[in-house]
Amino acid sequence: MNKEYPSPEPGPTPPPADLKIEAVVTCVHYGDYLAWTLPANKQQFNRMVVITRPDDKLTQLICAYYHVECYPTYDWHRNDDAFNKAKGINYGLSLLQKDGWVAHLDADIYLPPRTRSILQRISLNPACLYGIDRMECKSFTDWIKFLGAPPLQHEWEIFVHPRPFPLAVRIAKLDWDGYVPIGYFQLWNPRGSGVAHYPEYHTTAARSDMLFAYQWPRNKRHLIPEIIAIHLESECVEMGANWEGRQTKPFGL
Repeated sequence: MNKEYPSPEPGPTPPPADLKIEAVVTCVHYGDYLAWTLPANKQQFNRMVVITRPDDKLTQLICAYYHVECYPTYDWHRNDDAFNKAKGINYGLSLLQKDGWVAHLDADIYLPPRTRSILQRISLNPACLYGIDRMECKSFTDWIKFLGAPPLQHEWEIFVHPRPFPLAVRIAKLDWDGYVPIGYFQLWNPRGSGVAHYPEYHTTAARSDMLFAYQWPRNKRHLIPEIIAIHLESECVEMGANWEGRQTKPFGL
């Protein structure tokens, strides 16, 4: 401790807010990822719905096992779209009450165990859109090694460690207005923001999440630095490899 500039005495811990958070997870032929993320992520929300396709039996099985609502639809391909992710998200949103907070997240995103308790303590603004950072786990072997001896992300109630995987890129349009929370995790309050619908202009999974985020001005788009997710990948691939449907190899042995 610096004697000339001593640390201030900590104030009282604020009581946690009584948040209601519903979640929409899009999962079309990503059941091999969902098998690892769903057991952890379902604990963070009051209600979760998983949206898939009728022919995706693995996703439906995983949801049944973990007792999570699963709704198959062909909305993804309505009007001959290749894979319109926004239409699937909107179908999921139509099933929610939307009277509190809503999170949209991908099936290959793993949230750290303290996600819920952190969200309850950081005074979220209902008028704003929130995103988080993610690390990139590039193989199933690396994932199993992590689970066997997970290094602390939150330590001593003060440190947030981005480990053990590389931190993924953020999206920030520097020639425009900066940071954009993208679709692997977006958190917002439909009533507080007046936004309850994803734009369906794109016929693939590309860019609809950015168009959604641009419904908020930059001063209402915020990063939550206390939470860092893990993005699971079965192999190193170029961005957009699965934007028209699953192409990458299975995540598992």
